[in-house]
Amino acid sequence: MNTPVVFIHGTWLHALSWESWAERFAGRGFLVFTPGWPGEAVAVGETRKASGTLAGIGLDVLTDHYAEIVRSFEIPPVIVGHSVGGLIAQHLIGANIGRAAVAIAPAPINAIPLPASPARLWNPGRPDDTEPLVSLSPEHFHRAFANTVAAEESDRLFERHVVPTSRRLLADLGHAGTARSPRAVVDVGNADRGPLLLISGQEDLLVPDSVTRAVYKEYGDSTAVTDLKQFADRAHSLVIDSGWRFVADYVLGWLDERGLRAYPA
Repeated sequence: MNTPVVFIHGTWLHALSWESWAERFAGRGFLVFTPGWPGEAVAVGETRKASGTLAGIGLDVLTDHYAEIVRSFEIPPVIVGHSVGGLIAQHLIGANIGRAAVAIAPAPINAIPLPASPARLWNPGRPDDTEPLVSLSPEHFHRAFANTVAAEESDRLFERHVVPTSRRLLADLGHAGTARSPRAVVDVGNADRGPLLLISGQEDLLVPDSVTRAVYKEYGDSTAVTDLKQFADRAHSLVIDSGWRFVADYVLGWLDERGLRAYPA
């Protein structure tokens, strides 16, 4: 059986944000899965229209959802996560769920401080807002999420990939002064886990490079493999914008170097 790869998307993006990655990895022989969040429709437009199904989703629901998926494979899969998906990927591999993990611009773990986004992307609106969903405008998306690409490209990305996200999930991440969920805690000292690759974009305003470097240092006392790759001039949109292939190919190369190939011996 070919090695499975499970992709986990983050806040404000739909599972189709992995469509190019899925094709790239499948072309290299991997068995690819891009499961959406619970209640997420197959298409972006449908998800926007029926986005209320995402309203009650918190970090606990998401983590359990993907843990069940990863555990369902006969061959433990590689987990690739972006943003909140990167946090979940670390939580799972730290619990010995999965064969290896790649966390791209991951939401911070443990006690690492949350970034103070200059565009207030993590907490748009007033602190006392009770609306269960948080939506982005194309302008806000470009200013804080896709800040290294031209407005025309950012607008295309917005139309193809962006959906509302759950305010409860943002609260679980500790935004707006709320207590962070226990699911944001990762066992960074686990020496028996699979390899982990952390990736940052050095122009990322949502999860700054400094945050990912702080996460990397958290693993300093573990003898398990932990690597860090920093991409210059890249924003939080690095998995979907025109430079996605450079990131995807780096991940494929890293997997190969670690003996994590599509056709296991």
